[in-house]
Amino acid sequence: MRFSQDFAPPGRVGRLPGRGRAGTRGPLGVLTAALALALALTGCGGGTDAKAPATATATEADADRIEPLTTAPDPRLPVTVESADGAEVTITSTDRIVPLTGGLSEIVFTLGLGRQVVARDITATFEQAAELPVVTRAHDVSAESVLSLKPTVVLAETTTGPAEAIGQIRDAGIPLLVVAPAKQLPDVGRRIDTVAAALGVPDSGTELKSRTRSRIDAVQKSVPAPADGADKPRVAFLYLRGSASVYLLGGRESGASSLLEAAGAVDAGKASGLKKDFTAITSEALAKAAPDAILVMSKGLESVGGVDGLVKIPGVAETPAGMDRRIVSIDDGVLLNYGPRTDRVLSELIAQLYPKDGADK
Repeated sequence: MRFSQDFAPPGRVGRLPGRGRAGTRGPLGVLTAALALALALTGCGGGTDAKAPATATATEADADRIEPLTTAPDPRLPVTVESADGAEVTITSTDRIVPLTGGLSEIVFTLGLGRQVVARDITATFEQAAELPVVTRAHDVSAESVLSLKPTVVLAETTTGPAEAIGQIRDAGIPLLVVAPAKQLPDVGRRIDTVAAALGVPDSGTELKSRTRSRIDAVQKSVPAPADGADKPRVAFLYLRGSASVYLLGGRESGASSLLEAAGAVDAGKASGLKKDFTAITSEALAKAAPDAILVMSKGLESVGGVDGLVKIPGVAETPAGMDRRIVSIDDGVLLNYGPRTDRVLSELIAQLYPKDGADK
């Protein structure tokens, strides 16, 4: 399995340098040429450690399926909406939808329009999308593949590219809407509204937004109250791709802060003063972050050989998290989507951060 195109660092573009993308600069920036080239060579790592906390939980398994609204959508078209790149887009049909990111696919399917989706991005990992043809990998779009499917509407994000592919799709007369990416919990409702409006189902969007918000609120109520005098747990988000020797520490703009804070934790990278999205892991940076726990994507953990391999990365073993082997692993395809399944991601994060007595022994 290749990880380079499958799951590039959040907001970063998993393609070779020198190729453009849709719209404005994304919130998390673009990979450097060296990192992009390194990721292009990435492969699978070893298995997980037997002593590691269990990561294939029921919540993670459930997250591989979409739960559509029970109310059938009733598209009212045509509609004209403003794209995040400034273009006005008129959509007359939702018969053949192509979402170019996993997060957008998740919203479309949950709105109840999954049967009209004819292609997917490699990050759309949920069960209902599994048989669809892949037309983009981590924002590296094949315009020819998209056009061959005769879409009536294409959904992209500001990080989607290359720009030439986006232009080619639009030049063919296909309505293409660019949606601003998500980076925190308040973005969940905005993105649902944007996609629902573009597909002519604003009422379904309102229903889904309400359902999602209520579920997130309910999960947040399960966060344990800190013990008297105890500090909130400090959690460092690490992006790992072991086969390419890519080891990154998330900072303020990594996208993980909002989730961690909603789970009653402190983003250790952000708290240590890291303002960028990601920075290379060093012993000094980890010592300053001093995490009590480490958050990773599940495939990233696998790629370094599980917890045993993770603690061999310089500086990890010396942190409180490394010494306690306190690792939180969440599925790559949902962790930072900030979409309709965010409540399940948050629930899994809380469950692993605050295990019940004896559950981690």
